[in-house]
Amino acid sequence: DGKALVFTQLSPENRTNIASLSVGAGGTIKPLLQAKWDEFDPQISKDGRWMAYVSGESGQIDVYVRPFPDINSGKWQVSTNGGLEPRWSPDGRELFYRNGEAMMAVSVETGSAFKPGVPKEIFRGRYLSWMGSAWDLSPDGKRFLMIKEVESPGKTAAAEVPRKIN
Repeated sequence: DGKALVFTQLSPENRTNIASLSVGAGGTIKPLLQAKWDEFDPQISKDGRWMAYVSGESGQIDVYVRPFPDINSGKWQVSTNGGLEPRWSPDGRELFYRNGEAMMAVSVETGSAFKPGVPKEIFRGRYLSWMGSAWDLSPDGKRFLMIKEVESPGKTAAAEVPRKIN
């Protein structure tokens, strides 16, 4: 609704937590998720009803979804074998995330309740990755924008400078 910014915050214990900042005069920071494990990379669905994020609560890094802004009224694990960098499709019917070199897609129902489908690999490749935004979707949801890694003989992987963007 444009009234808050949801972000990853580093705690004094060097853990990542999720918080919100109210926009406008006298903006205040409100903790949303604080735990003994890292939680980061929050992504709010376009309709503003759901928050996808990454958490280490299962012992591995996985993608979860909670209702938003009432985050304590439910929780669903979306990834089944690890996941990072979740992004909602523009129509809110899919959630994409990365798992190693695999780009995954999960169909979701977001009617009265959240219902995730089974994650499916949609393509694979060596793309740069780091905590935060290393990729995104086009506004129509039909293309991915990613930075491809290239191997140079005798050198470490580097980002290829694009000659053309389609």
